[in-house]
Amino acid sequence: MQVTHIRNKFSVLSYKIIVVVGLVCLPWLTQAQIFKWARQNNPNYDERLISYGFMIGLHTTAYQVKYAPKFITQQFDTVHSVMPEFSPGFSLGFLVNYRVNEFLDLRIMPKAGFYTHRLQYNYTDETTKQQFVETTHVEIPFLLKYKSMRRGNVRMYMIGGITPGFELSGKNDIQASSAVLDIRKNNLQLEGGIGFDFYFPLFKFSQEIRFARGIVNMLGTDTSIYSDPIQRLNTNTIAVYFVFQ
Repeated sequence: MQVTHIRNKFSVLSYKIIVVVGLVCLPWLTQAQIFKWARQNNPNYDERLISYGFMIGLHTTAYQVKYAPKFITQQFDTVHSVMPEFSPGFSLGFLVNYRVNEFLDLRIMPKAGFYTHRLQYNYTDETTKQQFVETTHVEIPFLLKYKSMRRGNVRMYMIGGITPGFELSGKNDIQASSAVLDIRKNNLQLEGGIGFDFYFPLFKFSQEIRFARGIVNMLGTDTSIYSDPIQRLNTNTIAVYFVFQ
């Protein structure tokens, strides 16, 4: 029963993600057709060896939970499930873009990311408790950008790489107590996505969507009633970025 319930929730979530991605990509495709036949702006922009810019990101993020082996023992017979919930956030940063060749760029995008993670603990007596983990991370994505041929004022690209992250805010006495889930300060994510460059007379504007998967176990070493049922926590993030160069 528990496994079926979890699968149903993730199935509904998958459909929601598909709808959001479709709504985000639709304006790109419409604008691409318009820009394709327009007069070419900044024809030599991508010939620059190094270029700079800034970005604004909107994201939704959640933990992926792996239960501890002892979760199925009688010790936790009162805990029905631990369910992650997606929560919104945002990020601000700048970028340095290095041109490798006509179709490949190396991109570094230092940014500050503001995250909220939620876990809902469901008990067999039908009560629930929630844990909110709010963090501010300095992240430094190292990305490769593979570009298509430019068509008019539009160019499509794929982007991917790794992103180390370091938490800015320190633990206070409340965070270190047994009543709160302990989370590690540092993270490392694998990222991948697609985007479109739009060329204007004075600047280049890009829209991209990226998926990030954390490969570090974010569960801290301090034990509590909230950490005992869990063996591993990984971050999953879906983000939309608006880049100005």
